[in-house]
Parts: sequence; C-alpha cells; structure tokens
Amino acid sequence: MELKAKEIAEILGGTVEGNPEAVITGFARIESGKPGTICFFANPKYEHYVYSCKADILIVNKTFEPKEAVPATMVRVDDAYSAVASLLDYVTAKKRSYRRYRGLRSRIRWSSRIGRKVYVGDFAYIGRRAQIGDFTKIYENVYVGDDVKIGSNCIIYPGVRIYPGMEIGNNVIIHSNAVIGADGFGFAPQEDGTWKKIEHTGKVIIEDDVEIGANTCVDKSQMDATIIRRGAKIDDLCMIAHNVEVGRNTVMAAMTGIAGSTKVGEHCIFGGQSGIAGHLTIADNTSLGAQTGVLGSIKTPGQSYMGTPAIPYREYLRSYAVFKKAGK
Repeated sequence: MELKAKEIAEILGGTVEGNPEAVITGFARIESGKPGTICFFANPKYEHYVYSCKADILIVNKTFEPKEAVPATMVRVDDAYSAVASLLDYVTAKKRSYRRYRGLRSRIRWSSRIGRKVYVGDFAYIGRRAQIGDFTKIYENVYVGDDVKIGSNCIIYPGVRIYPGMEIGNNVIIHSNAVIGADGFGFAPQEDGTWKKIEHTGKVIIEDDVEIGANTCVDKSQMDATIIRRGAKIDDLCMIAHNVEVGRNTVMAAMTGIAGSTKVGEHCIFGGQSGIAGHLTIADNTSLGAQTGVLGSIKTPGQSYMGTPAIPYREYLRSYAVFKKAGK
C-alpha cells in the first residue's frame, strides 16, 4: 500500500494542510507513529502526541485548532474516527482478491449451490442443498450444514460451525469458532427430578452487515427464529440464547449474555460482561455499562444503566458515593 496525502483527502472528502505529496505505506497509533505511516487524532487526551508524532500524515477533525506547530501533514475531515475506519476499508478492499478456489481436502455436496468466485478452504464441509452467495469466503475447517443459506461477500473464518437450516445475509463476518444454530438451553423438570430436553426446531436468521466475534454462540429458537438484525456487531465470547431478537445496529462487547426470548431494540450499546434476563424488552438506544445486570424490561428509549440490578446511570453514581462512605 502506498498513498499520498492528496489521495487520502480525496478518498475521505477532506482537505490537506501541509505537503500534499507526503507518502505513507502503513498505519500506526498516534503514540507510536513513525516516518512512512499515517495516524489519526480524535480523542483530546492524546493531543500531546500530535506535536511529537513522527508520522508523515495525521488525520484530524476539521475543528481541531493546534496549540503548537504540527510536524505531520494534516488531512482535515468531519470525523477523524469514522474517516480512519473508511480508509482502512478502502485499503482492505484494494488488497482483497476474489478468486474461485476449492480446497482439495474440502467436501461440497453435489446438491449445494455455490456462487461466483467463492473460496472454500481445505477441510471445509458444505452440506446438501446449501446456498453460498458470490464472492463469499469459507475458510478452512468450517462446517456448513444442510439447507444453510449464506449471502454474498461474506467471510466465514476457520472453525465456524453453522448448523443445518440457518440463514445468513450479505456482507456478514463470522469469526473463528463461533457456533450458529446450536440448541437453546431448554429443559422441562420431571416428577422424578430429571430434566427432559425440549427440542428446538427453529433457526437463526442473521441479516446483512452483521459481524459476530470469535467463540460467540447464537442459539436457534424452539420455533420461528432467533434474529440478529441488520448492522448489529457482536464481540467475542457472547451468548445469544434461543428466540432472542437483536435490533438493528446494536453493538455488544465481549462476554455479554442475553437470555431466551428477550427482544433488544435498535442502536443499543452493551458494555462487556453485561447480562440480560429472559423474556424482557429492551428499548431502542439503551446503553449498559460493563457488568450491568438487567432483571426487568427497559421501556424508555435512550437511557443509560449501570450495576446489578440495573439502575439509571446517574442514580448509580449517587448510590456508589454512598457505598464508598459506608465502607469506611
């Protein structure tokens, strides 16, 4: 990769302040920038690095007003954080090659339908009547069960297991060792103290533009479907139980767990190790701090919560001040 400042500004819709011919060949964090790299500055607490960074190009917000001379060429954009994401997308797309490949040790059942320029790695298995869209990559050691549907431009990383009958949309990324479609945790107590397994006959539907992290599990429903709506981003080691619905563009950090039959709204943000009990409704634009435990439905949109059981964030801060005094 080699890009000039003026090319980067054109890609991002920004303006150059400094040398438009400055060239970079890689990315770096602002605290470790070196010649030939590009960094970005968005968080005010990192401003002191702006004046000492040795990177050749620095992406900054248009509103940034430096207090000292900036040695790097600056590319000014509306939102530096979003701009660097767009630039990384651009560079990744340039590097990505779309070619048809079938690993000699893979097994693709004859009744499956494989789109154009699909990559299937060694030891991958694609079951009967499975459908794989154009330009999708199925990496090594992936299991795709019978009747699975996977859309176009997806990336399924090594070790993923997709149970029979699951549906995955376009532009979906599933990281290593995620499991899509395992049985939900459903057991009926018996008079003799044993537990009878409740069969799960539903499926998982993952809509377009979803990303699912490594070792995350999304269980299929008892009936109907567990649904991950368009644009949701789920981190590593998360648990999405049977019959759950995750709303559009909701994001959740690692080790979040959502119990069965809960409906999560759109544009929610869940911190790491959040837990949500079953059969609840979570309103749109809800934010949960790390390790928050939600035991009841949240009906008012746009609220932030913390603690277990979850209480509004400002109320939690007042309560915490009392806890600290009580402990002395």
